[in-house]
Amino acid sequence: MADSPDLAIFSPALVLLVELECDADGKVEVHLHPGGQGYWVGRMAAALGARPVLCAPVGGEAGTVVADLMGRDKIALRSVPMKGDSGTFIHDRRDGERRVLLEAHPPALGRHVLDQLFSVTLAAALEARVCVVAGTQARTLVPAETYERLVADLVETGVQVVADLAGDLLEPALAGRPHLLKISHEELIADGFARDDSPRELARAIEKLQKLGARNVVVSRAADPALAAIDDELVEIVVPQLRVVDHRGAGDSMTAGLAMTFVRGLELRDGLALAAAAGALNVTRHGLASGHAATIEQLAEQVEVRPFAI
Repeated sequence: MADSPDLAIFSPALVLLVELECDADGKVEVHLHPGGQGYWVGRMAAALGARPVLCAPVGGEAGTVVADLMGRDKIALRSVPMKGDSGTFIHDRRDGERRVLLEAHPPALGRHVLDQLFSVTLAAALEARVCVVAGTQARTLVPAETYERLVADLVETGVQVVADLAGDLLEPALAGRPHLLKISHEELIADGFARDDSPRELARAIEKLQKLGARNVVVSRAADPALAAIDDELVEIVVPQLRVVDHRGAGDSMTAGLAMTFVRGLELRDGLALAAAAGALNVTRHGLASGHAATIEQLAEQVEVRPFAI
């Protein structure tokens, strides 16, 4: 990509995704795609007009393939060589439902790889001025301390940070005071911040997250309106209810939309509609974190962001 990036993405787990499907005649099709949270955020951000750069470790044959596939996207890749193979997920969708055949996660990153990935991410983020800090399903892949140090250093150097994290990585990252945290209500319950999914409990959880360091918080709630605490105002984000084809990738699409708020220099409250529309449109498609920018922009006009009283 000739242009400078306007969005950096810290993506410690870039994986090769192999999907088996059937065409209209019943013949088996094998599809190869890059995968992982960071990639899916970048994919939607690129669809919305950003120039994202993905900072990720790659290794082995799977890493070679996924790096080549990335070269066909509108997402730049700044890779760091790692020992061992990049992750590989094999999913069977021939009967219309997703069945996991294999999910081989990459090994924990060594100290030298982590140092190089940290440096590459910092350089890209300083160039872009906006950075999404993504997590990984394999929570032992990157030490929690790395997230605390990365977020703190990015914020200190004037980079606007969007974190999409949960589990053991969440509180260390919040100590760095990211500008925005995106998290799901299921994650809040699983991590012990909320006892249930009632609005009162979720509002209390948001308050706890802000005390831990999150300046603004967006909580996705599956089919229910998302809740957000923006500049100390609690709002709900009401989106037209679209028929669900595949819910996977909706959260990453929403994160991409939130990052676009900073990329475009919008007020954060004004960007909530775009983020919600990106997540909503994603569920109508088979491709994770995909969608047409014009359709998302049109759908955003029908999203209502309104004060929410407990």
